[in-house]
Amino acid sequence: MLSSKELIEKTGISRATLSNYINLGILSKPTVIQPGKEGGGARLLGYFPDSALDRIEHVQRMKQEGHSMAEIVATIGKEMALAEGTGNPRAPEALHGAERVHPPVLGEPEQGGLKLTIDDIPYPAYMVNYNLELAWHNEPARHALLGAFETLPANTEARNIFLLLARAGKPAASLTELFRLHLCLAKGRHTKASILGACRELDARYLQLLDSLYEEVEAHSAQGIMQRLLDIGESPEKAELWCTHAAFFREGILFVFVPDGTDSESLLDFLSRRDLVIRNLLRRRLPVLTRLTVMVADLQHSVKICAELPPEEYFELINEIWATMGPIFRRHYATHGKHVGDGMVYYFFPQPDSHYVFNALGCAHEVKMAMQKISKDWQIRKNWLNELYLNVGLHEGQEWLGTFQSATSVEFAVLGDTINHAARLSEFARFGSVWATKNFLGSLTPEQRARVEFGVTRRGPEGQEHFVASSYSQLANLIDLSSDRYEKLRAIAALPITEIRSVKSNP
Repeated sequence: MLSSKELIEKTGISRATLSNYINLGILSKPTVIQPGKEGGGARLLGYFPDSALDRIEHVQRMKQEGHSMAEIVATIGKEMALAEGTGNPRAPEALHGAERVHPPVLGEPEQGGLKLTIDDIPYPAYMVNYNLELAWHNEPARHALLGAFETLPANTEARNIFLLLARAGKPAASLTELFRLHLCLAKGRHTKASILGACRELDARYLQLLDSLYEEVEAHSAQGIMQRLLDIGESPEKAELWCTHAAFFREGILFVFVPDGTDSESLLDFLSRRDLVIRNLLRRRLPVLTRLTVMVADLQHSVKICAELPPEEYFELINEIWATMGPIFRRHYATHGKHVGDGMVYYFFPQPDSHYVFNALGCAHEVKMAMQKISKDWQIRKNWLNELYLNVGLHEGQEWLGTFQSATSVEFAVLGDTINHAARLSEFARFGSVWATKNFLGSLTPEQRARVEFGVTRRGPEGQEHFVASSYSQLANLIDLSSDRYEKLRAIAALPITEIRSVKSNP
């Protein structure tokens, strides 16, 4: 038999880790023995079977091989079940059976164990998107690292992590460590010019520091969980070591700063449960004022098509459209938004390595081409003459981005006229055309705009039509808004718009 003290000394684990192994069912609860009076008083000691030493060493080997705690618990549970089934005397009777050994479920109370969710992390933690803008933070991070601001800036550019860290008043050595940490994660996606441009409001000494550190750091691949030890104390005279965990998600990077020497096994296990972590974070994402492009695409004559097809074929058609368009939207960094019915709403946000407005243009053009193929396939299949069209509206602006939440889902939502104007343009568009506002194209550089064929079809005095390239028109000059069928379009009557004919890919 080994006492808990002997087990800790032989394996090098902490008392907190030992307790966690008991709670996870890896080890049995210790046998409590009162050995007698020592040092003038009785004491109780917990004793484990000798096999506990082998079990902990087995866990440590699996951790070195890269297994998560959930995988380790499941593997050991199976081994224990086999041992108990064969009557192996090394299987302690007090251990849980395999059918009951499982990792704790996040968000649910555990019996005597650690309950950990995003809200329960007691250490400084925050998340930045891949534009290095703060998307979420907890109170310890606000006070210890981010300058204890009273209100987070509304504008997304003002939430740049370098701006916030520089204004937090940390000593120069600590700030250098924090800058270096974030730069090594940003270097693979951001040029030095883009980082310095986003931080142009900083004093010259901070810009010079970023400039020199960018050349020094080595880019870290954005995958898994990175751990790094940093000295970010409040004074140069006293070292204050923190173990930084950086977990990478599609939506951004989550940072957690844990005091050195603190057992962080439960935290690492929690961070490895990626779907649960990101759902936690998205539910707490702070509303932000950001520039964006909105794309709305509607299926023309959807009511007529629905009436002509059997229900199962109509759903098959809609699902085929979504399945085909999904990879196109992902390739152009689009974020799905809320839409009623069978239409689509997608948001395009500023990206470190591409232009969000041009991303939307390229996406709309690919969607148009893909829809033409789907239409031809269904014409052959159904032997009908119907053409299938997705009519697209594009608009750019600055709006509030937030989330709508239900018990089971989180959806991004944008407030303001940008989405309304894009939706009205998609209603105006016909026969698979793509229409955009003058403001949208005005957000492109001259070089980018030169790669776009756009303009307006005009009607001459004798009714003949001709296309005027690189031109715009107010919507009121293109249709008769006195007709009741165009009632919803009257709200954008004065909006200058143009049709996007084609988009040239990168040379």
